[in-house]
Amino acid sequence: MKSTLTATLMLALLATTGVANAQLSANVGWASEYHFRGIFQKTSSASAGLDYEANGFYVGTWGADVGDGLEIDGYFGYGGEVDDFSYSIGYTGYFYTGDFDDTYQEINLGGGYGIFSAEVAIGRYENFDGPTQDYTYYALMLENAGFYGKLGGFSQDFDGEYIELGYGTTLAEIDVGVSLIIANDDLIGEDDETLLFTIGKSFDIN
Repeated sequence: MKSTLTATLMLALLATTGVANAQLSANVGWASEYHFRGIFQKTSSASAGLDYEANGFYVGTWGADVGDGLEIDGYFGYGGEVDDFSYSIGYTGYFYTGDFDDTYQEINLGGGYGIFSAEVAIGRYENFDGPTQDYTYYALMLENAGFYGKLGGFSQDFDGEYIELGYGTTLAEIDVGVSLIIANDDLIGEDDETLLFTIGKSFDIN
């Protein structure tokens, strides 16, 4: 579930973006294995989301089946471009309807130039009845003609790194992808290699 503060901020953002260049879209998808930032979540996971964008501002929600309930994410922020450089700043909250995991909330920063991009997330994990944990997630990515490679990892109270190599394309208006994820033992407790497949579809609503 979402906090009242998050919902209020998302509604305020929608009210201030105006209608110029506004776009509302939805998406559905399926993954043979759901991995997030190199960490396994669930085998065979369906997902769906809703996004609104206007004048560089965005707000949205996304949900996925994690077995013991649902993961429901809420996010908002702003992104833009200066010449060939792109940038973004935003907030993301990860909430769960069951006992699969506890709440994460983070500030997201991103930048890109040509085929290179980088992102940083500065977050806090509620950690059930244990002490709250702070973390920083970072990722460097190269992408060209549908192929991509990513190096990601964590610092502070979280630790570990992973490499993700993949390819995505659109066939008959259906998005398909394949990726190889290699995570080290600091991230998941043991070295692991996973090949996974994804399929999805996006819809413009307005």
